[in-house]
Amino acid sequence: MRTVQELFSLAGKTALVTGGSRGLGLQMAEALGEMGAKVVISSRKQSELDEACAHLKSRGIDASAIAADLSQDEQVQALVGQAIERLGHIDILVNNAGASWGSPAEDHPVEAWDKVMNLNIRGIFLVSQAVGKLSMIPRKYGRIINISSIAGLAGNPAGTMQTLAYNTSKAAVINFTRTLAGEWGRYNITVNSIAPGFFPSKMTKGLLDAIGVNKLARGAPLGRIGDDEDLKGATVLFASDAGKHITGQTLAVDGGVSAV
Repeated sequence: MRTVQELFSLAGKTALVTGGSRGLGLQMAEALGEMGAKVVISSRKQSELDEACAHLKSRGIDASAIAADLSQDEQVQALVGQAIERLGHIDILVNNAGASWGSPAEDHPVEAWDKVMNLNIRGIFLVSQAVGKLSMIPRKYGRIINISSIAGLAGNPAGTMQTLAYNTSKAAVINFTRTLAGEWGRYNITVNSIAPGFFPSKMTKGLLDAIGVNKLARGAPLGRIGDDEDLKGATVLFASDAGKHITGQTLAVDGGVSAV
């Protein structure tokens, strides 16, 4: 019987993290690498990827990067192909790349709706499909972690965010997670979702500036917003054999906001 330390270990595992150059994606890439996984990160901007790789390597993590725009189908296929070529196979996939758009529903541009939906849910579908077909299904092993949001669990309080497409896309991610878990369980592939609450990031900067960190923190039972450690434990749980009997689930990491 393995020890708890052995169950959580990712030694010898490989991981692809989309949206991995900063913020939550970089935090999760850190977590996987710190537990022993060899990591490939992806985002659109090579300069940000170079900086992130240098940061990961400074922490002793075996990391490399591939620039790709996941709103472009051909770049999805190229990313997955290059990642498999580099890693040999993909044990762990973290679908983190995403976008948001703030606008009143009655004035929400359809182009912005399409941009958000295409990246936040269509992109996750395409990356997961490619990784499944090319690596996880043939090897009968895989851990897929989709990043949803507590915005996918409910609407927005009046006078706060106006993010219809974003909330809708994240709700879709949650049911995509359940449905894919049901289909791919027979291949020993687990599919789970992490639903972060408020964390400092480029995407949330405008909201944090407008509403204020202190006000957002007061809405959480724990009295604070997320920090640069708070996603690490959940990521490692879902990526490792410690979570091998968990699939189709969404875990809110939000200081208790969604509980009240």
